[in-house]
Parts: sequence; C-alpha cells; structure tokens
Amino acid sequence: QVQLVESGGGFVQPGGSLRLSCLVSGRDFSEDTMGWYRRAPDDGRDFVAMISGFGITTYSDRVKGRFTTSRDNSKNTVFLQMNRLNPDDTGVYYCKNVAIGLWGQGIEVTVSS
Repeated sequence: QVQLVESGGGFVQPGGSLRLSCLVSGRDFSEDTMGWYRRAPDDGRDFVAMISGFGITTYSDRVKGRFTTSRDNSKNTVFLQMNRLNPDDTGVYYCKNVAIGLWGQGIEVTVSS
C-alpha cells in the first residue's frame, strides 16, 4: 500500500521559515513527479510547486523565489522549503504523487504574528 505522510508544519511568524517533508512508502518513487498544493477557499487544491523525477522544478508565481522543492530519493522523501513566509501562506499543504494520483493527508501551516 502506497502512502504519503507530510510533516514539518506548524506555527511561524511572518518572515520566518518552515520545511515540509513528504515521506513516500510502499513504492519506488524515484521516477515519479511529486507536487505540493495548498487547500483553496473552495476546498480545491491550489498548485504550489512540483519536482519531476529528473529534478526539474516548477513553482506558482505566488511562491517563486521564496519556496524551494527538492527530493532525496535515498530517503523516499520530497521537501518544500518555505522562506519569507507571510500570512497569505497560511493553509493546509498537501503533497501528491502525480504519477499515481495519490495525496497525502495534509499538514497545517499558520503564519501569524
């Protein structure tokens, strides 16, 4: 059974940083494209960042230059480094294995003074 488990969320003040991790179990994900999304007000999922199996990254305009996604295939983990956070970044963040369409359970990020 393939599972995605996010960790690293929490509370941070504006201007601070957090690093989210997404551990993939039950599958060799080294060639899979992995994505990060945030829950939207209409309960959809807004795109945040993506990394291909080759390590090619894509970012939304909203986070470009502040967030960085990376992967460590030896640890079956993909990361989202979030810098210069602001209150608009608050929300539930999800990782997704795009290759098989599987989502993690989501993790809360709160940016507030």
